[in-house]
Amino acid sequence: MRILAITGSSRDQSSNSALLGAIADLVPPHTEVTYHPLHELPLYQADLDHTPLPQQVIAWRQAVADSQAVVIATPEYLHNMPALLKNALEWLTTSGELHGKKTLPITFTPAPPRGQQAMQSLLWSLQALDCNILPPIAVYQSAVQIADGKLTGSAADIDMILYGISLLTAV
Repeated sequence: MRILAITGSSRDQSSNSALLGAIADLVPPHTEVTYHPLHELPLYQADLDHTPLPQQVIAWRQAVADSQAVVIATPEYLHNMPALLKNALEWLTTSGELHGKKTLPITFTPAPPRGQQAMQSLLWSLQALDCNILPPIAVYQSAVQIADGKLTGSAADIDMILYGISLLTAV
């Protein structure tokens, strides 16, 4: 199985990227987790959404098409999902690569209630893209930490992540 891991963060060393890295270590054997950077995508413009497409858009759409499932981990910016993530999702609106694809949405923010509005925004976009949306997971850095690439902290929260992975990788 091929899983595409997407971070909504624009930071190179973000906690959401670290979370995705830790999750990649928890997937079953014979599961490949790949990453695709979103910061190289041009700003979505309907006038550009035709041939010839920018090469970055072609690569992005192909990465999504080649995956069998998607996991998205995002912070919350200004009570919303980051523009970087929204822009990437907008590039998929006319091409349909996420249609019916299992998608696990995760917010990873410092503490409650942060992340709730970003999750709602993400869910609205994923619904519009007609994804097979798995139960969303809100993870808080006050409960779960990443040490040496491994998840530590709240057993209940880690179990919730493991459950999400099991749903994502179920055939």
